[in-house]
Amino acid sequence: MLDVRKLRLLRDLAGRGTIAAVAAAHNYTPSAVSQQLAALEREAGTALLARTGRGVTLTPAGAVLAAHAEEVLAALERATAALAATRAGLSGPLRIGAFPTAMRTLLPAVLAALAREHPALDLAVDELDPALVPPRLRDGTLDVALVHDYDLVPIAPDPALETSPLLDETMYLAATRTLDLAACRDERWILAGPGTLCHTMTVRACEAEGFLPRARHHADDFVTVLTLVAAGQGVAVVPELALRPPSVPDGVVLTPLRTRRRTRFAYRAGTAAHPAIAAFVAAVRTAA
Repeated sequence: MLDVRKLRLLRDLAGRGTIAAVAAAHNYTPSAVSQQLAALEREAGTALLARTGRGVTLTPAGAVLAAHAEEVLAALERATAALAATRAGLSGPLRIGAFPTAMRTLLPAVLAALAREHPALDLAVDELDPALVPPRLRDGTLDVALVHDYDLVPIAPDPALETSPLLDETMYLAATRTLDLAACRDERWILAGPGTLCHTMTVRACEAEGFLPRARHHADDFVTVLTLVAAGQGVAVVPELALRPPSVPDGVVLTPLRTRRRTRFAYRAGTAAHPAIAAFVAAVRTAA
């Protein structure tokens, strides 16, 4: 019988690429991870890893087993969710991830409603960019998250995770006068931090118009971004969710763009029916 904990390590190696990354995710030493994977090879009766220089790759057998590990782990998550549904009331931890705009506009009402309706539910929220969410869900330090991507920056599906749609938003060009994106070639820009989805989206939107944006400032909070725009510090691209009152200062002119942002729920495969996650999803849909 194959050990589930070792299968999880193999699955994570397939996703993370290195034993050191797997070890860091599980608070193990690299040596301990290597020993566990060697034991899994003995259980499987075939080589699962191949040495490549100073690293390792999955053999064809290892890749097959890692794919089946996704199914096994999802089945265990469904079993856990089914057991939770037999209990009276919701209790225990629910670890939530959310990007800054959702933290400000959606989650305060959601957290208050869940606290009233399910006082034994221990809610904990981490604010983080959607690009950082998948590994946190996979390693179990998050249970559910609000994430987004853009039609210009789609996110590849992750076999360990499932998503469901929440919002489809228009993106806007924010300036102190009416402009279209093509006219902003010589403008100074307020961009999100490099490496974030928002930064990449703005760069790609400008590239589609034949230029690269010249950054004057970098800011990840859209309230700050709009305040800087109102102060004449540059132009920016902002999502519809960031425009809820009283976010838009006087003097900011908003022009809708063709590009869209998609906000979704994300959770580990098999956990959608868990009562705590289902309650969170329902509360967010009400708030949105």
